[in-house]
Amino acid sequence: SFNGNFRWVLLCVAIFTLGNSTDAFIVLLAQARGASVLGTLVMVLIFNGVYTVLAQPFGNLSDKIGRYKLIIGGWLFYGVVYLGFALSSTMWQVAAMWALYGVYYAMTDGAVKALVADLTPKPQRGTGYGWLNGTIGIMALPASFLAGILWQVWGPAAPFFFGAALAGLAVLLLLRLRGATHVVEA
Repeated sequence: SFNGNFRWVLLCVAIFTLGNSTDAFIVLLAQARGASVLGTLVMVLIFNGVYTVLAQPFGNLSDKIGRYKLIIGGWLFYGVVYLGFALSSTMWQVAAMWALYGVYYAMTDGAVKALVADLTPKPQRGTGYGWLNGTIGIMALPASFLAGILWQVWGPAAPFFFGAALAGLAVLLLLRLRGATHVVEA
């Protein structure tokens, strides 16, 4: 019973998520580029710090400029960061990309959830969030499975190139919808 805009957003989220494998591949990449266990933990802490500091400002920006603009910008930023991971050759490059990955996460995490609230009537919001989280959960397993195959067959850069490509596809699909959408009245 959800409108077509909500279903289209779920499709875009599914495609994006298929290219967003587990962050364990970033850990493996960091180790492949020479990071120690301690160095990897520091990178994770920096990622979380960046996300924590920027989540609220990006949430405010989402309220001002709109969810679609922020999600599209965030997914494009993700694509650039994933290209950075793919092209990295040193631990420090991976560390810089991982910090920037926190920016992507801060841009999109709250905006996608707010978009669900925008596109679903109040009595169906819980179900809408269930569909969002179910879609992400269902796509997470094949995303990581594909990333593992890509890593094994074509090397550590392959899953990151794949993730960047799917982020670009999800952006193109979301751009198709952006102009035609409206906020559902509560």
